Amino acid sequence: MRTRRPGPPWWIWYAFGGKLPDRHREWVMHDVTCRTWALRHVARSLVQVTPVAILLLVLLGRSWVTYLGIAGGVIMALIYSMAYIEETSAHRLVKHGYPADIGREVRMRRSTRISDQEHYNAVYRFPPN
Repeated sequence: MRTRRPGPPWWIWYAFGGKLPDRHREWVMHDVTCRTWALRHVARSLVQVTPVAILLLVLLGRSWVTYLGIAGGVIMALIYSMAYIEETSAHRLVKHGYPADIGREVRMRRSTRISDQEHYNAVYRFPPN
């Protein structure tokens, strides 16, 4: 079965923690286990903090203090987001009907496969210097 990526409104709902329809279940697994899963998590976190940053910019005006405060808030949001990246990803999978630790297992299997392939290439594919 081919994974169906959600459209922009559904993706924004998903970025804010909403549950997607069942037709996107495989995409959620891909989203939290693919090679770029951490970057995807950062993108979702930035989408969450953007409305607050825009609101502060509109309410407080354009000054260096506002810019510095918004930058500090975004940095703190990303620090907290990255601190709980594993738990957040596991919670997304549980919401969509997967076991809690399946995401970590899939990522570990994938990294082991990549490490095995790199070892094989180093030993058998490349000529010695």
